[in-house]
Amino acid sequence: MLISTAHKADHADVIIVGAGVSGLAAAHRLTRAGLSVSVLEAAPRPGGRMTTEEADGFRLDRGGQLLSTSYSELRRVAALVNVALRPFSPGVLIHSGGRLQRAGETVRRAGDPGSTRGALTVARALASAPRPLDEARLGASLARLAGTSVERLTARPERTAAEALSIRGLPSRTVQGVLRPLLSALLSDPELLTSSRCADLALRGFARGRLCVPAGGAASLPDRLAAALPAGTVLTGVRVRDTSINRVRTEEYGELSCRALVLATGAREAAELLPGLRVPRFHPVTTLHHRAPRTPPTGAALVLDGDGAGPVSHTAVMSEVDPSRAPRGAALITSTVLGPPSRELEREARAQLGRMYGVPTDDWEPLAVHHDPCAVPAMEPPYDLHRPVRVLSGLYVCGDHRGTSTVQGALLSARRAATAILQDFALRPHTLHPLPRAA
Repeated sequence: MLISTAHKADHADVIIVGAGVSGLAAAHRLTRAGLSVSVLEAAPRPGGRMTTEEADGFRLDRGGQLLSTSYSELRRVAALVNVALRPFSPGVLIHSGGRLQRAGETVRRAGDPGSTRGALTVARALASAPRPLDEARLGASLARLAGTSVERLTARPERTAAEALSIRGLPSRTVQGVLRPLLSALLSDPELLTSSRCADLALRGFARGRLCVPAGGAASLPDRLAAALPAGTVLTGVRVRDTSINRVRTEEYGELSCRALVLATGAREAAELLPGLRVPRFHPVTTLHHRAPRTPPTGAALVLDGDGAGPVSHTAVMSEVDPSRAPRGAALITSTVLGPPSRELEREARAQLGRMYGVPTDDWEPLAVHHDPCAVPAMEPPYDLHRPVRVLSGLYVCGDHRGTSTVQGALLSARRAATAILQDFALRPHTLHPLPRAA
């Protein structure tokens, strides 16, 4: 990885503060257009919230964000075109009333590679399970969303996701038992106060692709982006104290000059450097990792809590989804709690996971608990899906808080910011892809 802690120049055409996926993707587009770029990151390594730690041969993500194979921006950044994604089994498993039920797997997904091992494992485990959910109507509803343009979805009347679900025309059992827990997981919003337009976009992505994670851990995305940049572009361990359009003052290297500045940090950090910038409310997320002596029988499925009877929103045997995340023969279970950790979180979560997987969990070993109070920017109505990235000529902001609170939204905001810079510099973008209206 071409990362440096040593400063090599006092000037760059563009300085980017923050080496998350958004800042790194913007750097890619700008360097490919021939501009000199410096990316300043306060942490010891790039990645932002997409970081992975290693412990006893396990690769443990610090966050539990889900990706989708439908994310078009992953195919628009050259360094990410061939990134390996590990899909979950089609659809999801809903744990409700003491039983696991399949849902959402009937939607046809273009280019779906399938997952025979995961599908067979789940089929054997659930061969005798009843299916009271109206799968046909649910599949038809998701298929309609999959075929609806982004423009039409974002032109619909806006309300909260919870309000929109109540008028969707599906049976209450399907809404409460499937769509509510699914949207809670996709949006990291258990109350479903998110804009209905953002919720529809999330369901559309679910219907058009497969939920997935990056092979080797979430950090593989920013690592690939950083490694593909020119040597010395990314400077880590650099604390920025003050900014303006044409200069940045750092604690380590003093003042650095530039022609344009991009703030690619989280919303709260960006507002500290640029007072007056809007700071949204955040959804806190806690991620738990356990080592299990035996692999639960759910294969590579994402398992959702349909009862709301415990702290865990969703969970998966991550070593089945991505075998590279655990030593050979070991089982890694990764679970997501939408909210802050309680004092009894480990005990409560382990008891709930035992019910969800239908296996004893007394001998599961806790590996890590990660809590991020600002994990996901809230997208409450009225919500602007095209929040400006150009503050004024020479000053730009990008990140998941400028569009949808997803990796897709973060990458799209990076492309919008880079395009604005090139336009202001009277340069042509390296690529001529039209900008979609929303992530």
